[in-house]
Amino acid sequence: MPTPILMPALSPTMEEGTLAKWNVKEGDSVSSGDVIAEIETDKATMEVEAVDEGKVGKIFVAEGTEGVKVNVPIAVLLEDGESADDIDLASLDTSGGGGTAKSDAPKEEAAPAEKSTGTAAPAASAASAPSPANANGRILASPLAKRIAEQEKLDLSTLIGSGPRGRVVKRDVEKALKDGAGKAAAPQAQIAPASVDARLYPPDSYEAVKLDGMRKVIAKRLTQSFNQEVPHFPLNMDIQLDNLLAARSRMNATSPKDGDGAFKLSVNDFILKASAMALKAVPQANATFTDEAILLHKHADIGVAVAIDGGLITPIVWKAEEKGLKTISAEVKDMAARAKSRKLKPEEYQGGTFSVSNLGMFGITSFASIVNQPHGAIMSVGAGEQRVVVKDGKMEIATVMTVTLTCDHRVVDGAVGAQFLNAFKTFIEEPAAMLL
Repeated sequence: MPTPILMPALSPTMEEGTLAKWNVKEGDSVSSGDVIAEIETDKATMEVEAVDEGKVGKIFVAEGTEGVKVNVPIAVLLEDGESADDIDLASLDTSGGGGTAKSDAPKEEAAPAEKSTGTAAPAASAASAPSPANANGRILASPLAKRIAEQEKLDLSTLIGSGPRGRVVKRDVEKALKDGAGKAAAPQAQIAPASVDARLYPPDSYEAVKLDGMRKVIAKRLTQSFNQEVPHFPLNMDIQLDNLLAARSRMNATSPKDGDGAFKLSVNDFILKASAMALKAVPQANATFTDEAILLHKHADIGVAVAIDGGLITPIVWKAEEKGLKTISAEVKDMAARAKSRKLKPEEYQGGTFSVSNLGMFGITSFASIVNQPHGAIMSVGAGEQRVVVKDGKMEIATVMTVTLTCDHRVVDGAVGAQFLNAFKTFIEEPAAMLL
């Protein structure tokens, strides 16, 4: 019998996503494990693999469709000997029904069936095709179509969309580029967001950049963390880096010039390792608050804040206390590169026990971050800079960085936070202590 392909849940918290691309078309044969589509969530683009073999009988959701609910059928596979006539649309519930997985995503209407005489129904003319602009003057287009159009300086208002409700999708943009259409269109007037007071900011005085899914999630979670749920408090400490910088220089000098064994350690690699070691030395700081209990984690799973287009993501170095500097360095470089192209898997950035945010490379000397739930604390790292310090009653020049530990007071008290910072300082100022 026909097998439905459902919109997958790519993470435990995912409720909906964008069907960015189909890698197959109706009539194609697929095998288990074949990549058939790409799904965009708030922070990543994930590949969807076929779990069964068969022939793609029908695609229900066009590529570029936003807001597709989890568990809604997006296509159907046919077994040998089956045809499109065997598909029971009512039982598949492509409208998004069936329990809690209701879909608000627009669906493409089925093409008129051929008459019994064998004459195909006439195709819709360009004049009768839906316009890509809705009643508010906004252009209905998929995120991928918008990105391509922006890069190619293509005016989407000149295109006729072939997606649901006349939405402009990737194939429409590619066809326009091939035909040389849409290049000479005049720029459209900007539609002001409803929440903007035009008396303060006239519409022609700014450019409105629509909130994407990632920025909405960041705004919601950080507001929830800072204003509603987590009582924050910061702890500051200055730490000298001279011994660490010397050790780093010696280690990097031992790296092969090229090949798989080559490496280049950063100060941040030492910070991540020292954070993990400090969490093991002060396990009360490696904790999560819940309504029923405080979770004391067995491993130091460190989230590393990485800035990407449109927001921030924290890929996780799992069991960092068990890994060497070279391994940590390689993992962070790999995950940061994939984060920026939104290729991280949900299990690579969800969870963790502690976060590190480093803005030292931008010259920031001191700052405080908002706790990234469900972590009990986050450490903000400033730039290392030469400062005058007093040693044995004498003034000397040392390379010093300031770190700020922001704690969730429900689980990490002031004394626990101070103990963590003292342990962290020991490992940074004397890197050899991490070998003990």
